[in-house]
Amino acid sequence: MATIERRNGTYRVKVRRKGAPPLTATFTHLVEAKKWAQVTESAVLEGRHFSATEAKRHTLADLVDRYIAEVLPHKRPSTVPDQVRQLRWWKTQLGHSLVADVTPAIIVRYRNTLSHGRANATVNRYLAVLSHAFTVAVKEWQWCADNPVRKVSKPKEPRGRVRFLSDDERERLLVACQTSRNKHLYAITVLALATGARRGELLNLRWSDVDVKRGTLTFHQTKNGERRAVPLTGYALEVLTQHAKVRCLDTPYVFPDRTGTKPIGIREAFEWAVKRAGIADFRFHDCRHTAASYLAMSGGSLAEIAEVLGHKTVCFRQARVNLDFQLPTVILMKGTP
Repeated sequence: MATIERRNGTYRVKVRRKGAPPLTATFTHLVEAKKWAQVTESAVLEGRHFSATEAKRHTLADLVDRYIAEVLPHKRPSTVPDQVRQLRWWKTQLGHSLVADVTPAIIVRYRNTLSHGRANATVNRYLAVLSHAFTVAVKEWQWCADNPVRKVSKPKEPRGRVRFLSDDERERLLVACQTSRNKHLYAITVLALATGARRGELLNLRWSDVDVKRGTLTFHQTKNGERRAVPLTGYALEVLTQHAKVRCLDTPYVFPDRTGTKPIGIREAFEWAVKRAGIADFRFHDCRHTAASYLAMSGGSLAEIAEVLGHKTVCFRQARVNLDFQLPTVILMKGTP
């Protein structure tokens, strides 16, 4: 595998490997040439030398561009915009660096830069997407031998936020939603409180996913990537039934925007409704916590609550936190707001 040639008083070493370009080096002393040949042959047999060569051939910008082009299209669509933005930040900061030169110490420096003005959870999302890009580069592209992000400590995140509506708050919120100029806001909020569905799941709902007769909704675009069917009863089913009677026939979406080509946006309308209702510290995602409390009051087990909300596993500690609160005494699905 290794050959040594003497030329004009020097020793030229060549190490060959099938399917890869040869490695060469020149020395003035035969002892040095033999030592380099032995070390290089050992590295080649273990696959270390050529991975190091690839790491010196590509920059972090190359890694980011390939990851965006080849990996992100297979991820859940709702996560792609944020991850593209996060990866482009890394590209701006370190894109000029060779993959071989991106060390844990360098990543720590930029992790600390990210920490200024950003929450720890946000910093961890930036680290997570870069880490996965390196993992793909190691396992599939063989651009490097190790993932340097794995050696970087992640900032500690605060415990999960738990907030749900009291009976009075729920009634005030739904009244405010009814007076909103967004004609779909009321129905969306009722369904969110009844099913615990995420905003994206509801907004991307299509009429083909709705079975009014059986009282079920099927969510395809979920956070964990698995299809989920959720039952509807009582007032929530009545609201959806009435909504179906005035549906737009030229769009597949249950809650379309004016063009009918995409779902309606509700962020500003919901924030307006919360403010008009005089409710403090409440976000749309908190409707999930409220729905969990209703399920708990109706006797649902932790496993049943996790299934309805679309959790792959039951987080016992978090579920206990939810269930230990003073829960409202009226369940939306069994009464009219």
